[in-house]
Amino acid sequence: MSTRIADLGTGGAPLLGEPLPVELTNTRYAVRGVPQEGLAEPEHLAAWLRDIAPRLTTAPSESALLAADARDLAAAHELRACVAALLTAAITDTVPPAEVVEQLNAHTRAAPHWRELTWAGAGTPTAATRSGAAPIATALAELAGATIELLAGPDRAELRPCHGPGCMLHFVRNNPRREWCSAGCGNRARVARHYQRTKGTPPM
Repeated sequence: MSTRIADLGTGGAPLLGEPLPVELTNTRYAVRGVPQEGLAEPEHLAAWLRDIAPRLTTAPSESALLAADARDLAAAHELRACVAALLTAAITDTVPPAEVVEQLNAHTRAAPHWRELTWAGAGTPTAATRSGAAPIATALAELAGATIELLAGPDRAELRPCHGPGCMLHFVRNNPRREWCSAGCGNRARVARHYQRTKGTPPM
């Protein structure tokens, strides 16, 4: 029986509706304070790209995702480390190393893209984004481009690390009072604060 992309399970970490560069960095997360790798194998990358496909203009096909290999995974890890360093620089208001910036730009250049028009018969004309690069490299290039848009746009000032106990995720603050990546982290933080006030030590 052949493998289908739907059979790969969940990819990466839970998606929280954050900008795609933040979602990529959040594929390294923590469970009870223990770091976890959400992209440990090529099939994890394939499942994660499948899960974010509706948000991509150049989503890889099912066959391309099922063909994901160790080189694709290494490229994703490299891009994730680069994006994480840049988001940290933005959050801490520091200047990242020039080589990290160049690494991100190299990812965007890896997959040139263009728009093509289709107009068949009396139908409504439609446009689609195309690229001559390999499908997964194209998707990673789009993520790199989204990172540029995030860091050069107004949401840069709203990037935050989650303040939940043991959490290592990031988010873009959409409310001035938001401190956590999710309601779950907010609940754990409130419980920890309650224990600190009443017992002096947080719960495990």
